[in-house]
Amino acid sequence: MRAEMTLTRIPSTRLAVTTVVATLVLAGSHVLAATNAHADETPSAPPGSETSASPPVTVDPKAAGLKMVDGATLAPPKVLDIKSVVESMGGEERREDTNSDVKFALQAEVLFGKDSAVLSPAASSRIQAIADEIKKQDSKKVRVFGFTDNLGSSEHGDVLSKQRADAVYGVLSKALNSAGVTYEVRGYGEQYPIADNSNEEGRKKNRRVEVSFPRGENAPKT
Repeated sequence: MRAEMTLTRIPSTRLAVTTVVATLVLAGSHVLAATNAHADETPSAPPGSETSASPPVTVDPKAAGLKMVDGATLAPPKVLDIKSVVESMGGEERREDTNSDVKFALQAEVLFGKDSAVLSPAASSRIQAIADEIKKQDSKKVRVFGFTDNLGSSEHGDVLSKQRADAVYGVLSKALNSAGVTYEVRGYGEQYPIADNSNEEGRKKNRRVEVSFPRGENAPKT
């Protein structure tokens, strides 16, 4: 099954016209350099800690073409995101596109056995598909981050998520095998959940490996 949706936030009539840009929360502090790869001396911050966007345009509230009811005022301007989200295999695989970045999220169950960092036989083809997209975008900076649910100790989650990120990185680096590619590889354990850890459905989503990279300058925009 494949479900596809495009999420676009639209400002209300009280909001100023703003420049629409894409933002991506970046993550990572550990840098791994593969054969023919170089290390990044300025790794990105952990997920959720910062965003990057162009400043909004300035709108004249007294402009003749701006129609507002008597007594109304403009809300503070802000930058909006446009994001395309595609889920497949019942949500086991998720791709997020913005105008500047691409991110793949694979649930741990499609890559590993339970509580394991050993890749399954089917994992290589899925990682290869991500490598093909990285080549298509001609990206030179690739981030591989592992995450777990909150079951067990946080120390165990930190170790397991890092081992899983390393395993995915190993396949990616061999598949890409190109000079000038920088890798950030990090295990975040139970940090930065994307779903509710109080039920198995949410925990399953939180057990994941994310691979993100910039879009190529000549790649189609979302």
